[in-house]
Amino acid sequence: MAGYGNQPIIIVDPSKQRTTGKDALSMNIASAKAVASIVKTTLGPKGMDKMMVNIMGDITLTNDGATILDEMDIEHPTAKMIVEIAKTQEKIAGDGTTSAVVMAGALLDKAQKLIETGVHPIVLVKGYTMATEKALSILNDYAITVDKTDSEMLEKIANTSITGKASEMAGEQLAKICVDAIYAIEYEGKVNVDEDIVMVKEVGGTIHDTELINGIAIRKEALHTEMPRRIENAKILLIDTDLTFAQTSTKSKLLVDSAEQLADFKEQEKANFMEQIQKIIDTGANAVFCSKKIDDYALHFFKEANMYATRRLRDEDMTVLSYSTGATLVRNVNEMTADDLGYAGLIEQEDEHEEKTYIKGFKEARTMTILVKGGSEHVTDNIERVFDDALHVVAAVYEDGKIVPGGGASEIEVAQALKTYAASVEGREQLAIVAFAEAIEELPRTIAENCGFDVIDTLINLRAKHGTMKNAGLDIETGDVVDMLERGIVDPLRVKTQAIKSASESAVLVLRVDDMLRAREQAMMDVAPEHNIHNYDMS
Repeated sequence: MAGYGNQPIIIVDPSKQRTTGKDALSMNIASAKAVASIVKTTLGPKGMDKMMVNIMGDITLTNDGATILDEMDIEHPTAKMIVEIAKTQEKIAGDGTTSAVVMAGALLDKAQKLIETGVHPIVLVKGYTMATEKALSILNDYAITVDKTDSEMLEKIANTSITGKASEMAGEQLAKICVDAIYAIEYEGKVNVDEDIVMVKEVGGTIHDTELINGIAIRKEALHTEMPRRIENAKILLIDTDLTFAQTSTKSKLLVDSAEQLADFKEQEKANFMEQIQKIIDTGANAVFCSKKIDDYALHFFKEANMYATRRLRDEDMTVLSYSTGATLVRNVNEMTADDLGYAGLIEQEDEHEEKTYIKGFKEARTMTILVKGGSEHVTDNIERVFDDALHVVAAVYEDGKIVPGGGASEIEVAQALKTYAASVEGREQLAIVAFAEAIEELPRTIAENCGFDVIDTLINLRAKHGTMKNAGLDIETGDVVDMLERGIVDPLRVKTQAIKSASESAVLVLRVDDMLRAREQAMMDVAPEHNIHNYDMS
């Protein structure tokens, strides 16, 4: 608000909540640090789990940072921005979301202390940008090139990702499944984990019963005992609408002059439905997958035509079938043609009483299914998240061919090199670069803390050993500093570089904000009882 004479001039809407200067910066930094503190205890192989219960009472038990942040109902805009950065980390690298968020919180904590001593936020932004570029260069020089055909090394990478996520008892088996799946879907040096690998969860058995299936497995069976259980050279039709004989409802209004007219009307309905069924059979399809209802009348004719049919498939199953077989989702039976059919070399229901159908042998797609088994729904949900991370990190190494030692080794390497680099930089940016190095050290510090080790002693040992052993990292079982490469504890280069980028970008975004306008939440207007929507007759 400004004034001219005695007349006030309103510039900013008074209904908006405004915070400026250091108050805005402090509030934004505090909210970002709060997000980091939530996931900080989950970092590393010994990280703790979080239990989240939604409004329906469903429980999610995990230490996966991406899942935790996704399930949280965050209100503050800066905190939401940190969550978005974490989602970007998950999308690009497949893992490392907790590391990115913890590092972002540490960067802002260091920045806040420097701001309190008189360093301007823009100086910090410049210093952080310089440090990011240097850190990425250091990591690239530090990285080790691996052969994508080295399955043993890829299994070590998968196992590193799996460790600490409540599935170590079957870590080697799950790691091998990940690597086999990546090799199976590889095409011209690239892998598409999200589309070519399908997860099917099945409660029953143990983690050790989890298996990799060449093709698609859906939890459905043929709808009639006389339908074929095995079809070679399957021509597949995907129907996304009801296949039911719509009989006249008793509440419908139909003006007829005689019983004969009513009978004729019903006969016409039946004839129309029969025409639709005949159109399906005439396409040449020998397998029908329907996302909705198929009534017994239709099933009779499919059985007579020696066709396989099943119904009420999930949307995810229909999407995967469409992608893999090349079939088009048909929503209007009257408009379909033989061009809408997809192809699979084999459809098979191995056991007549097993509610599972396998579809294999696609022309172009390389779809694989991981059948996840466990003793409870919570176990299978957790294993699915474990596979999601492990598959993406193996894919990253397969595509990039670059790894770095784990156990905090790469963070110590970057931090020490940044401190050396800072000494060559003039001006206050030097302070920002040193702060950046200390923030990167927050990762091995947090891992040590979550393992129950003395944080100061651990960092001192890591720094000391790193001078003579470049791959020195923390042994989470003993607290000793050992060679991570010899232990087979390695991480994808992509995860580390993207974590630094994500953390730096989020910190810079927060530091550049000095004015915050936020609309106030408005209460709903009081409504007279007679105008309340719940009092209207909706029939």
